[in-house]
Amino acid sequence: MSSPDLSTAPVSHLAVAPPAVAQHQGADWGLVQAEQVDIIRHEPFYGWQKPRALTRSTFLYIDPLSPLLGSELRFTEVEFKPRLFFFDLDIWETALKLKAQLRNSCRSQKAYVEALGIALAHELTRMNEDTPSLAADARGGLPQWQQKKLTQYIEEHLADEVSLLSLAQLAQLSPYHFSRAFKQSFGMPPHQYLTSRRIERAKTLLAEHKLSVTEIGLDVGFSETSSFTAAFRKYTGETPTNYRRSLA
Repeated sequence: MSSPDLSTAPVSHLAVAPPAVAQHQGADWGLVQAEQVDIIRHEPFYGWQKPRALTRSTFLYIDPLSPLLGSELRFTEVEFKPRLFFFDLDIWETALKLKAQLRNSCRSQKAYVEALGIALAHELTRMNEDTPSLAADARGGLPQWQQKKLTQYIEEHLADEVSLLSLAQLAQLSPYHFSRAFKQSFGMPPHQYLTSRRIERAKTLLAEHKLSVTEIGLDVGFSETSSFTAAFRKYTGETPTNYRRSLA
């Protein structure tokens, strides 16, 4: 994921006239590109305004040619119907999760963002076809040979950037069907399982007292100590440093 790009500049592509001053925050995750725009000041009113609520818009773009979108979805062929003043709970919740990732530049979250992008593409297609939300999926989980192959691959690549596409190709499934089958087999999505295994490896390394916290974070796939600490606390309830001290 690219680092957020914060700038203050005139916005030309928004339907705002006369031009407005805005703050941008963008990210490019490959499958999904996102941009958040906060309108700070409208002209011709001079001087900074204090509106009751900040005008904020988030734009999400899905690459229809991404290999993450399985051929069975036929996303490039879909003619989406124009919609105005609609609400879909599944799409809303997925979009909010993607929006939250705008402030997270850690590469360890790439698989999570990819999974969200795939889900959003399917949800948009489902809504366009007027299929009821949360349609039942009769597909089963992964067979034992696939589970063994995947767990071995993940354990061997905890320090690497493991993408959802690479895992799906390993299981010989489309990313969408792989994500659903993986969750049925392991009880959690691929990105969550990957993070849990990284934390378990980190706990083992912390107990050995050979590497620093920063080195351990890098060794288990976290590019920043802050993101490693946040993930470790989320899974264990304490920081890596406190966890190591508790073992003394």
